[in-house]
Amino acid sequence: MKKLFKIGLIFSLLISFNSLIAHDLKGAVESDDRSSKYIVRDNERNPLETLSFFGLESDMVIVELSPGGGWYTEILANFIHYPGTLIAAHFSADSDRAYYKRSRSNFEEKMASNSMYGRVEIVDLDSQLSDPGTVDAVLTFRNLHNWLGPTMDSIFSNTHKALKPGGIFGIVEHRAKPGTSMDMMRKSGYVTEAHAIEIAQKHGFELVAKSEINANPKDLKDYPKGVWTLPPNLRLKDTDKEKYLEIGESDRMTLLFRKSIES
Repeated sequence: MKKLFKIGLIFSLLISFNSLIAHDLKGAVESDDRSSKYIVRDNERNPLETLSFFGLESDMVIVELSPGGGWYTEILANFIHYPGTLIAAHFSADSDRAYYKRSRSNFEEKMASNSMYGRVEIVDLDSQLSDPGTVDAVLTFRNLHNWLGPTMDSIFSNTHKALKPGGIFGIVEHRAKPGTSMDMMRKSGYVTEAHAIEIAQKHGFELVAKSEINANPKDLKDYPKGVWTLPPNLRLKDTDKEKYLEIGESDRMTLLFRKSIES
């Protein structure tokens, strides 16, 4: 009996030790499970610094809004472990748009391709995201320009409802020059900090902090194809390619909001 107890104790300690390693954010960023084509962009996207700024913990319930191909999902899936859950709010599975359906299908295939995605749930972006008051953090990376208008209001409203009191809302977005018009924001893909903050506060969020982690002073924000002129898109292809590669990826705001404790 004592021998069995010792074996059980050792097994429990090993599980606990392995869990500590698995829950380390730096380890998740440096994981071999990540796609090599994504890793090369770490210097531009600063995932360790960005996620650390948002104050994430491995046992949180986290929603990633519009994860695209899963650049951040790979890191978050490695980081989140029981009892934490990662909820990926992707394009609607019933969308009439072929691109949306194809993107959702590709993402679902990716989630089924590796056991590290075992703590990932997929929901529709236009859904309520989760039961009210059950989420610790909601994150979105370079998506606000796609939502300008009623869509942004709806997503921010659903985000606020899904979060627990005191829950956090982290935003990274291409940053427009102050005073940029709504029409130009739509065309260029850059959004002003003032607009992002205004909509967040409209839906009950408090601005906690800003960070320049993802700032790029080389970005002049005045290009023929908007933000998509810069890497990784390089919409102009070989035209002035070296110039745009030298500029690098866009200048980005990094904002941390919180749902009031009293909400």
